[in-house]
Amino acid sequence: MSRRFVIEAVMIAIYGQLLLPKRPVEYRIPYTTIMELYDMKDSPDPLMPEAEDDAYVKIKIGEMISFFEDPFNKKKLERALLAPWRESPPLPINDKVTMVIVNASENMQYGEVLDPIETEVILTSLRLQCPILTDQIEFQEKVVQNGIPVQLYDIDDFEFAVEEGIDTTDRYSQ
Repeated sequence: MSRRFVIEAVMIAIYGQLLLPKRPVEYRIPYTTIMELYDMKDSPDPLMPEAEDDAYVKIKIGEMISFFEDPFNKKKLERALLAPWRESPPLPINDKVTMVIVNASENMQYGEVLDPIETEVILTSLRLQCPILTDQIEFQEKVVQNGIPVQLYDIDDFEFAVEEGIDTTDRYSQ
């Protein structure tokens, strides 16, 4: 059985280890985070502090965009866009990693506290009852401070999340 996580598309581009887990993993990606990749790739603002790292990440972002624009994958992606909360068929990356694109629908439920992308990540996690994987410390702090009932893993704890994890049955049945 694969471990499922909600994640922003850019995290997969930045953290290569996410594509090499020890156990099968399925990433649930809100569609709007894929659209963000285009802005990030063409932005003159650096994504990483070191110029060499920034150039590398932007190349990886370009590769992700190409993956999603591949006619076969694009057709699968378009199926998810037919209705709110619809999911794409699985997009396999390798024998242990699969992506599923979710047409998340931001409803301003957390509009005062979170930005629209953060809200979509939260709502996707709640709806699909799976934890969030992120490197955004500020986002993690907002979730904790506001008592939002989702499970979060920092990217640095990815191996633990995949291998051990925490039982999510109680977390999401409230």
